[in-house]
Amino acid sequence: MLTTPFVTGSPNWADLGTPDIKGATAFYHGLFGWDFMSAGLEAGGYGMFQLSGGTAAGVMPVPPDQGPPSWSLYFQTPDAESTAKAVEQAGGSVAFQPMDVMDLGRMAVFTDQAGAGFSAWQPGRNKGLGVVNAPGSLCWAELYTPDEDAAYAFYHTVFGWEALSMPMPDGVGTYRMVNPAGQGPDTMFGGFVPLGADPVEADSGPHWQLYFAVTDCDAAAVTAQQLGGTIRMEPTDIEGVGRFAKLADPYGALFAVMQGVAGDG
Repeated sequence: MLTTPFVTGSPNWADLGTPDIKGATAFYHGLFGWDFMSAGLEAGGYGMFQLSGGTAAGVMPVPPDQGPPSWSLYFQTPDAESTAKAVEQAGGSVAFQPMDVMDLGRMAVFTDQAGAGFSAWQPGRNKGLGVVNAPGSLCWAELYTPDEDAAYAFYHTVFGWEALSMPMPDGVGTYRMVNPAGQGPDTMFGGFVPLGADPVEADSGPHWQLYFAVTDCDAAAVTAQQLGGTIRMEPTDIEGVGRFAKLADPYGALFAVMQGVAGDG
């Protein structure tokens, strides 16, 4: 699970690029209870989605001609410049070079060796998300990639991640999960999925998908649809893990929701 305080290689930030912040806020407020808080005039429209006094995610306006609506995942780094060099040396690319975000920290945007986008956040005054794992907040991430081995080699080189593969509940194949270096299996925060193994994701290309925790997966899927979103995959059980569904918001940004097994919240 995601853990705080964040360490090198941990997911420590997530944000949504959307053409309509007002409409997106209405959708995610109805689904997760998030409230929008502007980061100020100097932030160019960027804001925070707040949940119970903590930041659950960021959000920024992205005009249609500048890219499709999407969620982005950030990983913690102590040195954004060193991470950028490591990305290039491992076969990835730097989409936006490291830059200061006022006194909040430094960020950079990358693609991995297969073209999946991700970002890095070097904390300054902003140490990262204020709430994770709780209902309505980030709880897991999955990388859809054409080559699991190559993907793991890339991220191990860049962030030092460690991995553990577990048999799938249905007995077909294994599921590779990753955790920050030296932190142990209890800090697993994400998994790798072969791109061709999931028909729902096959047309999306390599990408990271974010999962948000909910107390009732079925109700969340229905609510998302009522609010103008799309159910991409109906609620499904995973033995010993919980129940999840894949959704899209009204503007097409992909994400998923996860209800833990009884006793997990």
